[in-house]
Amino acid sequence: MTKTTRKFGARENADLLIVNAEELLTLAGTSEKPRVGKEMRELTILRDGAVAVRDGRILAVGKTKDVAKRFRAGYVISAQGKTVLPGFVDPHTNLVFAGSREDEFEMRLEGVSYMELISSGGGILKTVRETRKARVEKLVELGLERLDVMLTHGTTTVEAKSGYGLTTNDEVKILEATRRLNQLHSVNVVSTLMGAKAVPPEYAGNPEEFVNLIITEMIPQIANKGLAEFCDVFCERGIFSLEQAKRILVKSKAMGLKPKIHADEFSLLGGAEIAADIGAVSAGHLVFSSVDGIKALARKGVIAILLPAAAFSLMLGRFADARLIIDSGVPVALGTGFDADCWAESQQLVIAMACRFMRMTPAEAITAATINAAHALNRANEVGSLEVGKRADILVLNVPNHSFLGYRFGVNLVDRVIKNGRLVVDREKQDEPIFMSKNE
Repeated sequence: MTKTTRKFGARENADLLIVNAEELLTLAGTSEKPRVGKEMRELTILRDGAVAVRDGRILAVGKTKDVAKRFRAGYVISAQGKTVLPGFVDPHTNLVFAGSREDEFEMRLEGVSYMELISSGGGILKTVRETRKARVEKLVELGLERLDVMLTHGTTTVEAKSGYGLTTNDEVKILEATRRLNQLHSVNVVSTLMGAKAVPPEYAGNPEEFVNLIITEMIPQIANKGLAEFCDVFCERGIFSLEQAKRILVKSKAMGLKPKIHADEFSLLGGAEIAADIGAVSAGHLVFSSVDGIKALARKGVIAILLPAAAFSLMLGRFADARLIIDSGVPVALGTGFDADCWAESQQLVIAMACRFMRMTPAEAITAATINAAHALNRANEVGSLEVGKRADILVLNVPNHSFLGYRFGVNLVDRVIKNGRLVVDREKQDEPIFMSKNE
């Protein structure tokens, strides 16, 4: 018999090791379905945790002593006294637009409502005018600046809706800029068509004709060009009715675009029920949704994307009833709602608002901003948790435990951001992202 010798102590090579984390939040075991109810409080925390990374993917997750025995790396990050968790996923933004509306903010402070601004040609329509005038190159430039800020605050995957064009050509332009942003920036950008964000001035008084244009021209062209993965619609009194929203989303679904919906943001209209009826991936806002609507979302497994920063920005005086929604068994995600009216790029701020205004626990809010948000973008098999084989999108926060998210706010808690296994933000050295291009 020939003896075989085993070389004890030999370690595999990794590109990167993160070791000695005070808390390592893996959120493991949730890739098949989003967490609901009490599951949202289960972060799967490792003390003195470590992660090994190679070729942009996670090789191992475990205790530092165990991971360090198996792997060695030329670059090691000590997370002693710090919290490590998955990169934030932001599942609801209107990233690409031109112009700003700070003047209207002052008008709102004086009592002018959101819907009054739209009816007078302001609000969304003001941003539409500015965006229509902008070239693709300018929209890309603006988008890169915004993605830099998001990345610095820990967001590594983001959804970007169109909606500030409201013509087929301008919606195509916005989505082409969005595709370019995904190619250029470290942050992964997921595209959503939202041509039904408002009725443009040229169709004032005849919204049905605009709905027909969306259904017969806009959706088919954009679907055929492969410019979007999802389709969203603003279902609200004075914008698009329940019947119009359903027609748009049914058409989008038939064309291969996964349906989403803005529902019950300013009034109880029944958007949650429509989301359940058509089998939408997600329903956003839900500030005024009924108990029956929430129960319908739970039955169909529609993800509720709650947007406390949007309600705060619009000074609605109320927020979505997160406790009712979670207790009803609806999977909950959190997004910034970033747009020209809600200029908030930080999921850290959203987590703090979710805790303080909606009574979510820090654990629930972290789950909602990571793995559940990844489910809302159909990316949970790639991001949202720290598990072997997934993308190495990892945050190191300069806090000793996860409860500081929510407890401490108004500052950036990020120490380092690792995206696809590369260190892209190191705030011990600088405040700006150190990589932008995916190709570097």
